[in-house]
Amino acid sequence: MAKKLDGHPDPGASNGQHAAAPADEPEPIENGSDELLATAATVGVVAVGALVFEAALIPGMVLGVCAMLAPKALPKIGGALNPLFKSTVRGAYLLSEKAREVAAEMQEQVHDIVAEVKSEGDAKAEPRQDRAASPPGL
Repeated sequence: MAKKLDGHPDPGASNGQHAAAPADEPEPIENGSDELLATAATVGVVAVGALVFEAALIPGMVLGVCAMLAPKALPKIGGALNPLFKSTVRGAYLLSEKAREVAAEMQEQVHDIVAEVKSEGDAKAEPRQDRAASPPGL
């Protein structure tokens, strides 16, 4: 029989089975969400402790946590926000094109109104010039 480190025999070693990991060793973290959850729990405990002692420390802690999580979170967030960003740019472009069309129509209407006013003013000025050129009393 094989002996464990504490001197007691290991019953699983005699029949070809491997011994189970001791319970006091932490299990390896399988994915990033477990790590994120552990980090969030730690930050929460520290935040509660800071709140109890000094509430002014909380903003600095929030900034520190954001700075710590930013390198891990930004690529994921960037990938998720890329379609949103593209649609926002597309919408802004279409809105600017529509605004240009509306501005061009308004400018055309203003030019038409100015031309009408100018032609009306010219039409009123021509009869006055004719009256001034003809001798009075005829």
